[in-house]
Order: sequence, then structure tokens, then C-alpha cells
Amino acid sequence: MKRFTQLFQQVDATTSTNEKIRALQAYFQAEEARNAVWALYLLLGKTRKRLITSRSLRDIFLQISDIPEWLFEDCYAQVGDTAEVIALLLPSTLDPPVASPHFPLHHWMEVIIPQIKSVESESALKDLVISWWSSLNSVEVFVLNKVLTGAFRVGVSTKLVIKGLAAASGVSEAVLAHRLMGDFTPSIAAYTQLMQQAESARAPSQPYPFFLASSLEEDKFALESLDRWQAEWKWDGIRAQIIRRNEEVFIWSRGEDLITEQFPELAAGFLALPDGLVFDGEILCWQDDRPLSFNHLQKRLGRKRVTQKMMQENPAHFIAYDLLEYEGLDIRDRPLRDRRSLLVASLQTVDPALVTLSETMPIELLENLRSLREQARHQGAEGLMIKALDSPYLVGRKRGYWWKYKVDPMSLDAVLIYAQAGTGKRANLFTDYTFALWQGEELVPFAKAYSGLDNKEIDELDKWIRKHTIEKFGPVRSVEPIQVFEIGFEGISQSKRHKSGISVRFPRILRWRKDKPAQEADAIAAAIQLLEVP
Repeated sequence: MKRFTQLFQQVDATTSTNEKIRALQAYFQAEEARNAVWALYLLLGKTRKRLITSRSLRDIFLQISDIPEWLFEDCYAQVGDTAEVIALLLPSTLDPPVASPHFPLHHWMEVIIPQIKSVESESALKDLVISWWSSLNSVEVFVLNKVLTGAFRVGVSTKLVIKGLAAASGVSEAVLAHRLMGDFTPSIAAYTQLMQQAESARAPSQPYPFFLASSLEEDKFALESLDRWQAEWKWDGIRAQIIRRNEEVFIWSRGEDLITEQFPELAAGFLALPDGLVFDGEILCWQDDRPLSFNHLQKRLGRKRVTQKMMQENPAHFIAYDLLEYEGLDIRDRPLRDRRSLLVASLQTVDPALVTLSETMPIELLENLRSLREQARHQGAEGLMIKALDSPYLVGRKRGYWWKYKVDPMSLDAVLIYAQAGTGKRANLFTDYTFALWQGEELVPFAKAYSGLDNKEIDELDKWIRKHTIEKFGPVRSVEPIQVFEIGFEGISQSKRHKSGISVRFPRILRWRKDKPAQEADAIAAAIQLLEVP
């Protein structure tokens, strides 16, 4: 535990990528496999299960502390994280950690922390948590609290963790990324297999790392030989891999969630194909040769059981982009044109109501590309994907092979009516905003956004919010309805859950309209008109 918290401090204390990688390399080279595998599990964000709420931890702390609740809340307003507030305040509440055995990380994760599952009363839970806090220093308490609440995060990306592992083991980053895809059981055997040089047997359900596109740079792309490229529609669904191996079908989302049970009709459709195939594509809800809104897809996500009625109302469809495995062989290093030919041949017998090939379009002129992009919304797409015909299927975001060329976002001018402080480093700034549109003489909330302003604008708006607060509702402040902002979003749909009657997808601030009075902001009617945009 102590060595892991030391690693946590090292990577959290620096912004240098190289220093983070060196710290990770040193840790994985020196640490025992039984501890290193749990460190990897935590660093990759695999611990999503919440064993106790932040509220419960807060209540336990307040019961043993002389600190009044209002002071704790003020501290939280500055820090923005309950786990960290408790870790900072505990030294003034508890005696210094008693001399006790320093249990290794694997013992904490496999023996000590699981005790919480068998606790039968609040008083027993309180005693257990306090006993843990009493044996740890403040940094260890913070890490423990974050693990307990299922919110452990550290300042390293999956990509950096893999770089550190590669430096420690000598195994290539691409191989490690593939081995870490899908289910990951934190065991000595799994870690040994991960770090070995020789190619290991692959689990039938294991997906490949996804290849991602970068935003198109038009000036640079204008210098390209256009006959080397093809365009496809960029769909707004769930990027997924469908795996046909071992007489089974597995469906994985890009977020590494196994979602087979949520799309049983797709799984059944791919069972008709031979083993040894892995497809990359997009899952959408689809009807009458057009995609339905993302809201339809959301109704199927996270469900353990999908009813026949739900499948009929929200019919799933897979648009196949690429083929990554053919006859059991990894073909990612072959050029796209070859993979495409095998993809076409592999899908000859699949029900077209369930699966279609992504339409490809040649690019003759740059103006032709811009014209295609303008047609995207008429197709129900959010733009174009532009891919080099000779491109291999790589890992992660590698520039130069695949580009995304999205349509300009829809936008509305809206009035700021509520603000709330952020979390973490922005806990002392108002950075979460609620915006409203006019409906007659009333301003009706329609979207929340927290991105799009630069640091200077955030500071300026924070000062304005503090001076123009009308009321406080816990952490939320209502402000004078004066400031207008242009809010951009990728899609809009009807919603019975919102007072405005609409919901928008991926809202963000495009600009602060200091030139526009609140009375000239858009009305709900303008948003309703956007619903009719094809």
C-alpha cells in the first residue's frame, strides 16, 4: 500500500509525461506481481464498483470530529472532493497512525477492503472505517477513500500506463494494449501472462484496441493525393466490435463494456457467420433506412434484459466499418482496401435488416469533400470519416491515416440562469452553468455546459456570478439573467423529462455573447425548428 501511494504521489505531482513513465517503469520493475497487478487494475480505472458512498464517509467523519458540518462544507467548497477533505482533516481529529503491520496492496484489495461487504450495521461500518483510517497516513487515507467510493483516479492515461509497462517489460505497447482489452482479472497469473515476451493464448471474447481518428486539418489535407483516400459517413451511435469466435458472439463497446446482452438480435445475426471474424463498426437504432435519435439507443444501454417490445421500439442496426480478424488471423496490418474486400465477402449472408456495410465515397476534389460534409445531416450523420486506402488498423489515435470531418454544431443563444462550483482543481470557481431559452416572458432551462471558456473568461465570469447572485440553493446559485452565450450541440431531440420539451447532445459553450442583450436570446420555438432539420 505504501509503495503504491508513493507511486500515486509521484505521478500526481508532475505534469511531465517522461517523469510519469519513468515512475511507472520503476514501480512495475521493482514490485511483486501480486501487488503490481492490483496497481495496474487501479491505474486503468477498472474499479468502478462503489462499496460506500461519499456521504457515508462524510457522516462517519463528522461523528468522530469536533469540526462542525458548516465548516466541513466550506472546506469541501474549496477542495471539491469529500475523500480529499477527510484525508486533509483527519490528522487534527485522530491520533497519529498506530504502529501496525504495513499490509501490501494485494492484502488490502483481496482481504481487508472486502470486509465491508459483510458489515451488518452502521455502527460496525463506522468502526471498520475508523480502524482503517487510524492505521494510515493522509495520502493513504485519500487513496483508500477513493477506492471505497469507486472513484479512484490518477493523473495518468491508459496510454501512459501502457508506456510504463512496456518500458518495464520489453513487450511492445501495441501487444500490451491488445492484451489489456476486455475483461481483466487482477491475478498473478494474469499479470505474468501480460508481461511475458512470448505470444499468449487469447481469450475467445478478447477485442482489439480501437483505432481512432483525429480532426481534419484542411490546409494539410489539401496537399494530399486525393485518390489515396475514401470518405464514409460518420454515424452518431456506439462504436463497437462484434467478435465471432469459439461458436459464440461477443459485442464490446469502445469503453470496454461487454454489451452482448443489450443487443441480442445482433448477436443472433452474427451467429450465422463462421468463427474467426472480428468486425469494427457502429451500433445505432435504425428504422426506414435512417438512424433514429440517440435517445432510442440510450434506452437499451445498461439493461440486463432487453424485452421484445424494447427491441421493436428501438431496433438495433450495425454498420460495419472494418474487418480486424479473418479466419482467426489478425489482419490489422493489411491495408484498408484489402480488409474492406474481406469485409464485403464476410457479410454476404448476413441479414441486411440487421447489418449493412458502411457506404464509401471516392474523393475527387476538396470541394467535393466539403459538399459531402454539408449533406451529412440529411443522411442522419454527424459528418465524414476520411481514411487512407493503404492504412493499417493501428492502436489509439495515430495522426495521418484516419480523419474525422464533422459538420458544424447546431447552436442557440441562451441566457445563463444558474451556476455551480466545479470539482477538483476548479472547486473554488463557478464553472458548471445552466442556460435557458425564452418561452413567452419566462426563461426555461434547456442545457447545462461546463466547457468552452478559456481560463481568463472563467475567472471573469466567476467574479460576475459572485456579484450578481440572486439566491443560493445549496451549491447552486441563481444569477441575474443578463449574460448570453452561444451554446453548440451535436444533436437535438424531443424529451418528456425536461420542462423545455427538448434535450441536446454534447452541449458546450461556443462563445460569450457580450454583444447581445438577454431579451434577444433565442426562444424554445427556435429549438423546435431545429428538430425539423433533416
